Amino acid sequence: MSRKGNCWDNAVAESFFKSLKVDWIYKHKYSKRSEAELSVFQWIETWYNKRRRHSYLRYKTINEFELNMYNNNQAA
Repeated sequence: MSRKGNCWDNAVAESFFKSLKVDWIYKHKYSKRSEAELSVFQWIETWYNKRRRHSYLRYKTINEFELNMYNNNQAA
């Protein structure tokens, strides 16, 4: 972590939570906390990790990136 006030400290977390809120939370109504928890978990596991392309990973999904890293380590 850098000094107080550095705008890059939480950029990754802020980007994730912005995506979560805009793409999912604001579009649903929950009557129980457990419903919200399950819904967020499903969004992360079915969309964010599996299908969403990440610019930092050269526009690959997390699964594609990890598979590519695994294959590169096996070849070395």
